[in-house]
Amino acid sequence: MALDVIPAATRERYHIEERRHACAVLSVDFAGELKNIVDCLDQFELLRSEIVVGGGGKTRIARRFDDFLTLCEWKERSIKVSRTIGERTVEAETHKVDFCKGRVAVEVEWNNKDPFFSRDLNAFRLLHELDVISVGVIITRTDELQLIFNALGVGTKYGASTTHWSKLIPRVDAAGAGSCPLLLVGITPKCYRKD
Repeated sequence: MALDVIPAATRERYHIEERRHACAVLSVDFAGELKNIVDCLDQFELLRSEIVVGGGGKTRIARRFDDFLTLCEWKERSIKVSRTIGERTVEAETHKVDFCKGRVAVEVEWNNKDPFFSRDLNAFRLLHELDVISVGVIITRTDELQLIFNALGVGTKYGASTTHWSKLIPRVDAAGAGSCPLLLVGITPKCYRKD
């Protein structure tokens, strides 16, 4: 089975799916990048103290993914796309990816508005078509975490229109990423720790 390239202990803690042979591509052509991703997932814990803390902006939960990947030399990447028609060149679009290393792109969507999934998948599609990336990875939360959020009294800040698994999969299944291979990772209650 394709997901076997990800250790069983990691698969036990996360809901993981792939599209278009992402695991095969990662394990053969990007083994170092796959190891970084697995190591990042393995070190992650969803801490009660970080769930209940207030405030806006990027949460400590999302920053821990960012900090780990940054230490592994993953970098934000902006790609400008231009088109030349005749003798006139027009800059058409700029696409930004949270983390890129080699030809693998990672987006962490912890608690954004759900249209961010469409933006991420569209960027993966275009960058794959332009031969900039080979695999896109999205890390988000599973719907089951809502029970924990509700029990902690913070369920409203993780509302139905924010990024979570059931908002991602319909966009993936509607070919939002085109033919780009995808590794999809859902954070489950098995990552939760009462600290």
